[in-house]
Amino acid sequence: MALNRELHVLVVGGSDSSGGAGIARDIETISSIGLRTCLAVTAVTVQTHGAVKDILHLQPGLVADQMRAALQANEVAAIKIGMLANASIIAAVAGVLNENPRIPAVLDPVLASSSGRPLVEPNAIDVMKRDLMPLCRLVTPNLIELAVLTGSAVNDEEVLRQGRRLLAAGPQALLLKGGHAAGARSTDILLSPDREPVRFDMPRLAGSMRGTGCMLASAIAAHLAKAKSLEDSVRAAKQRVFEKLMEASA
Repeated sequence: MALNRELHVLVVGGSDSSGGAGIARDIETISSIGLRTCLAVTAVTVQTHGAVKDILHLQPGLVADQMRAALQANEVAAIKIGMLANASIIAAVAGVLNENPRIPAVLDPVLASSSGRPLVEPNAIDVMKRDLMPLCRLVTPNLIELAVLTGSAVNDEEVLRQGRRLLAAGPQALLLKGGHAAGARSTDILLSPDREPVRFDMPRLAGSMRGTGCMLASAIAAHLAKAKSLEDSVRAAKQRVFEKLMEASA
């Protein structure tokens, strides 16, 4: 039985010593929406805003035990998952999700750092697709991550086809993020089985900031925790990220 009855989002992911991404950005985002967070740390990183210098991966059993302790201690209404470095950690996280099927989980498939350093071992990608993605309410790949997950290059014309291909592999829903696309508008596409794609469109801003993927997935999880629909959660989360980018560009 949960000891703390306030609504929480359980954040599963890696630390970022610069504070620009990872669980630091997750906590900041979820708190701004009015919810508490609890944590399961998967990795400790040494990084600046420009480069990842070192990574220590935690033992899979310790990651799973952190998740179970957080779930026991708090009223967890959603789970946000970020950096998962290897197949063993992915399997451990999937095991805990299997134990808690009624809690919606949002997976941001963090495959590489902003500076390009790989954050997931290549042999773990198939495990993520097979064992973890089907347990998640939403998976939020950008176009680079979509290309890795589908094993083929993705351009603007191929996004929907490749997204449907990945959706067929098991995720309950996909949000294909358009931040890496070209053009004056940034469009994210929500794909669900047996539904028409839903597009979320915003002007593309000239400025940039780290951690926007963390921010978006965390905001979606927070709104799901408040019992909003998936579409409404994505819409509200994209608006929040746009406002933060506006502030950064000012």
